[in-house]
Amino acid sequence: MRVRGGIPTHRKLANLAALLLICSVVIARAQSSGGLNPSPAGAEAFFTDLKDGATVPAQLKLHFGLRNMRVAPASSDLPNSGHHHLLVDTELPALNAPIPNDFNHLHFGGGQTETELTLKPGPHTLQLLIGDKEHIPHRPPVMSARIHVNVPLIGGPTPSPSGAEVYFDDLKDGATIPSKLTVHFGLKNMGVAPAGTDRPNSGHHHLLIDADLPPLDQPIPNDFNHLHFGGGQTETELTLKPGEHTLQLLMGDKAHIPHTPPVMSSRIKVRVAGLPASSQQAPQNLRELDMDTVPDLTESNIRQVQQELRKKGFDPGPIDGINGPQTKGAVRSFQDRYGMNASGDISNKTLFALGAAELARPKSQ
Repeated sequence: MRVRGGIPTHRKLANLAALLLICSVVIARAQSSGGLNPSPAGAEAFFTDLKDGATVPAQLKLHFGLRNMRVAPASSDLPNSGHHHLLVDTELPALNAPIPNDFNHLHFGGGQTETELTLKPGPHTLQLLIGDKEHIPHRPPVMSARIHVNVPLIGGPTPSPSGAEVYFDDLKDGATIPSKLTVHFGLKNMGVAPAGTDRPNSGHHHLLIDADLPPLDQPIPNDFNHLHFGGGQTETELTLKPGEHTLQLLMGDKAHIPHTPPVMSSRIKVRVAGLPASSQQAPQNLRELDMDTVPDLTESNIRQVQQELRKKGFDPGPIDGINGPQTKGAVRSFQDRYGMNASGDISNKTLFALGAAELARPKSQ
């Protein structure tokens, strides 16, 4: 049978069937190659009792909501189902692979719809993402909006005066420092008083070394990472191993408890210059290096010193490899800032502190 001016009906039907078959094969291949389960129409994950911008306690109970989709444990093959994952302070992971399982990606593969979360003081982000039986997001992914919350800084019973501020008087974030240096503490709008003293609007310093903030409503620990200056000291001599370190000041009241709100400095990162790479071949020589030795430096060496000085905010003049008056002045300022003898001579100690330890030389060279 032929329709005048057109394609026979039986051929049209055959073509349509072939097209449907091709589409089904393409869809099946896409599903099998992606490894992603389709999500039901209108599926939505959300926090049932938490809003964007909320101020929350450090111990936070969260409830998870899910619409138009069932909650099922991981490995369960129920259709139109999945389980929750909570993303804490992180971006969305890859959406075609299993969701990571770590401190920033919390799995609730048992089908849980609530959890208790402990957050440090400060801003945080939270987001829900549903995973299938293999912890892979669906297609399209079922996820909540990424919300922002803030945990306030709440300390002990002693109020801090308005505008109080503690800081490092002569130490900057990112500084390269010698292994042994004197650190000075600064304090504004607040008095320094020894521990045990009940003087209003006062406190004493604590230095946190390579440590996170402790609980702010309890006495500050007293150990190698939490140094107390209960006598009212405003400086200390510090010895640090080579490598990266963090330093932070935190004021304590008469009972070593932080005030409300806490008075603390920014947490800064510093670097203690390590031994040069050649230390692996001849460590005994490097251990015996005299830090006061002033090695003979080549023009290239001096240029490197000038570059390091400039990186750290000291002006050596032109980067010309000449150890002239301006370079000596910059070295002197650097040495004075970081607790060395401000001679202006480029000693081994200065090279170590600058991060140019590979230029250090024993006396015999």
